This record gives sequence, C-alpha cells and structure tokens, in this order.
Amino acid sequence: MGEFVVLQAEDGHSFDAYRAAPEGTAKAGLLVIQEIFGVNGHIQSVCDGFAADGYLAIAPAVFDRKQRKVDLGYSAETVAEGRALKDDVGWDDPIPDMNAVLTALRDSLGENAKIGVVGYCWGGTLAWLAACRLETDCAIGYYGGQIGQFLTEQPRSPTMLHLGTEDSGIPMETVDAVREAHPAVEIHVYEGAGHGFACDQRADYHPAATALARERSMAHFAEHLG
Repeated sequence: MGEFVVLQAEDGHSFDAYRAAPEGTAKAGLLVIQEIFGVNGHIQSVCDGFAADGYLAIAPAVFDRKQRKVDLGYSAETVAEGRALKDDVGWDDPIPDMNAVLTALRDSLGENAKIGVVGYCWGGTLAWLAACRLETDCAIGYYGGQIGQFLTEQPRSPTMLHLGTEDSGIPMETVDAVREAHPAVEIHVYEGAGHGFACDQRADYHPAATALARERSMAHFAEHLG
C-alpha cells in the first residue's frame, strides 16, 4: 500500500520516509515513529494499517542522520545494534525530521488538517517529545521507556500512553511518576504484557493487549482527529 519518499528537514538533512495513503480522502494525518529497528517491515505494516483505516501515515527514517537504510530484525545482536544507533542519534536530532513529516502531511492534506503522532519503543518517547515540542492535535506512545527523563516537559495536545506490567525496562515506579506529574495524560497498563507487546514479530507479542490498545488508540484518533 505504501512507498518510500524523500523528505527534507529545515536544516537541509534529507531522509527516507515510508508513506501509506488511504483510498479516497484521508480523515487526517499520522506521524508514525519507529522502534530502534528502523522503518522495517513491521513499521511499514503499521502505517499500512492506519492507511486502511483512512489516515495518511508517514514514518520518517530517523536513523538516516547516522546510518541509512536501517532495517533490523529482533535478535539480541540487532537489539544491541539498534540501541547503539539510538544513542548515537540522541533525542534532539529526530525533532526536525518529525517536524518535516508534519509539514509534509499538511502539504498533502491542507494547512488546517488534523495531525496525530504515534510511536513505539524509542518512538514512544519521541512521540512524547513531539507532543511537547511540536504542533500536533494528539499523541500516543507505546512503551516509551525514557519518558521519565522528560517529565518536566508538558504535552501540548491530548496524549495517551500504553505500557505493560511485564516490561522490565519500564518499572511501575516510572509509570506512577508520569501519572503524578501529568494527571491529564491517559495511561493504560496491560496485565501480562511486556516490552514490544504490540509487535507480532517479537517474542513479547501479546494479542489481547495489542487489540485493546489499538481499540483505545483508534478511539483517541477518532475523538481528536476525526
């Protein structure tokens, strides 16, 4: 359903992005943010799924600032590779790339179009930063493990978070701290779900949690994007 296009950030950096368009007129736009594995087949399928639901979805290859064409699987070796790339890119470099996607979505849909953001794993934290630093109409973060580092930043649009009780990288103390600092943020915790529970290519895939989280996410998008 989708295709790769090339976008350019305000600082002149050009990067790949996967773009999936619905049939007919799009309801709204979605910025979809990758895990540490690049814009791989899973993230492409996520974009395709949102397009099938009527949204124009674009996923920027935020690793392109350090290494292009990153498409990793889910072995221990690729996890280590992805983490190293994530650390190399850092938290600030993806911001202009995400903003370029927001601009591309508005160019396609109209300046007054509604735009949401959703991210997974590393992208879950980047979705939080996009909600805090960029102009979006709503945001959703799946298992964003570093949101606790950015508790002083305030989301500027309605934000929803999905987390699992069995995620060893995100202790419940961190979840409680987010709740306390941001009572307006809608937080859902899924019993028995681990990190990456919404990815059907990972060992922690949890079908029931995935289905419920997606139902809640689509309701969030319908309320704030149309």
